[in-house]
Amino acid sequence: MSTQASGGRIETAASLTHESARAALEAGLSRIAAGATEVDCAPLTQFDSSALTVLLAWERAASARGASLNIVNLPSGLVSLARAYGVDTLLSFRH
Repeated sequence: MSTQASGGRIETAASLTHESARAALEAGLSRIAAGATEVDCAPLTQFDSSALTVLLAWERAASARGASLNIVNLPSGLVSLARAYGVDTLLSFRH
């Protein structure tokens, strides 16, 4: 997964699965280190639990910088997955 950035926003690719998680993680961490404070998941249509792992790592990285990371347009299926795993309260998202 590649990420596109516009100012302080990271936009996910259409897919975030086990196969693309490492690249997505690194790209997002780089953007967060540069000051990104929002992740737009609108393009995200294919995902697995790896997407939650990446989002949580991005949240931790932002928090370590003393910033919050807002996640917007999280797909309802990923919200359901986060609830099933009990991590929905750890993510700062709006959908």
